[in-house]
Amino acid sequence: MAMISLHTSPLDQPGTGDAGGMNVYVVEVARRLAARGIEVDIFTRATSSLLDPVVPLADGVQVTNVHAGPFEGLTKDELPGQLCVFAREVLRAEAAQPLGHYDVVHSHYWLSGQVGALARDRWGVPLVHSMHTMAKVKNEALAEGDKPEPAARVIGEEQVVEAADVLLANTDLEAKQLINLYDAEPARVEVVHPGVDTTVFRPQDQAAARAARGISADALVLLFAGRIQPLKAPDVLLQATAELLRLRPELRRRLVVPIVGGPSGSGLERPTALANLAEELGIADVVRFVPPVPQHDLAGWYSAATLVAVPSYNESFGLVAVEAQASGAPVVAAAVGGLTTVVRHGRSGLLVDTHDPVDWARALEPVVLDPAYRNRLAAGAVEQARLFSWDATAAQTLAVYERADSFMREAVAG
Repeated sequence: MAMISLHTSPLDQPGTGDAGGMNVYVVEVARRLAARGIEVDIFTRATSSLLDPVVPLADGVQVTNVHAGPFEGLTKDELPGQLCVFAREVLRAEAAQPLGHYDVVHSHYWLSGQVGALARDRWGVPLVHSMHTMAKVKNEALAEGDKPEPAARVIGEEQVVEAADVLLANTDLEAKQLINLYDAEPARVEVVHPGVDTTVFRPQDQAAARAARGISADALVLLFAGRIQPLKAPDVLLQATAELLRLRPELRRRLVVPIVGGPSGSGLERPTALANLAEELGIADVVRFVPPVPQHDLAGWYSAATLVAVPSYNESFGLVAVEAQASGAPVVAAAVGGLTTVVRHGRSGLLVDTHDPVDWARALEPVVLDPAYRNRLAAGAVEQARLFSWDATAAQTLAVYERADSFMREAVAG
């Protein structure tokens, strides 16, 4: 199969730039499809001249780095100008293979979907598309200071929705959004939850995890992990922390707030904004900025946490919340998008209906102050995470590929 991930490479470190949950998704699904005997070629845009043209990712999975535009300096908004070059190189790569080499195309994000639609028609194979995020949804709940998604993206997404044989949604809510906002045909929308790698994300000894990161055993650790940009709303956690310390000043001695990740999106325009905010709020002494880390290290950060905050304005799923729960950390999350599926309110964590720092401080307070309550949530978090498995994701995705093939054949016959 051909998997297209144009704007972000599965080889990139999640947590900075445009690399995030989608990168993890592409890698994990590709690996597990390969384990089922399916050869997976992932096409992405090369962002460095040092990259080999083709890089093995796992047995049966290879990444093709397509030269399309300058290696560095292109934003997502500038990438549509490189679609033609990228598509030409993908078609050229396929032309070097035996006739009928690919059986299905799976595109990720709307830019990839544009290329996937062309490949679908050229190769005569079905197109399965995953949106991951949608402009119309993001524009309905913009974070303060964030930019609306451009009209060109909205139009591009509508075209991809029309072209795809099957649209793969992460949750029931995303499926409804595709149908209600993009007029997707309900019969061509399938829901498959992403998963979590429980061999990596699992409960670890908290004292050891903290010692390895220079955190005292009795600390109260409020962790944020992800890209630093308005959409992910790490500022809400900082403001809530300041409010919590106003209510409970005695907590300052024990409080640690790690922000694990790097600037991304519109956050690149003000890379020091979050550190400046911590200074303004008078909490710089409890906030610790940590660059993006590999998954095994991130799992240790989750295990070190008292709780993990996910205050995003929108999440199509919320992989951070699943990973944190699998690691035994209660999650306090915004009640938006896929987070309402991932987090079970009152059992594995808490869902907050607003982004008001006062409401967030009130949600954080009982988890921070009541160890028994926190332990119950931690146990529920591990249980909740068991509902999500990458092996199940791959098996269900394979079934979707087969259904997409049937849809395409029916369309040709009709």
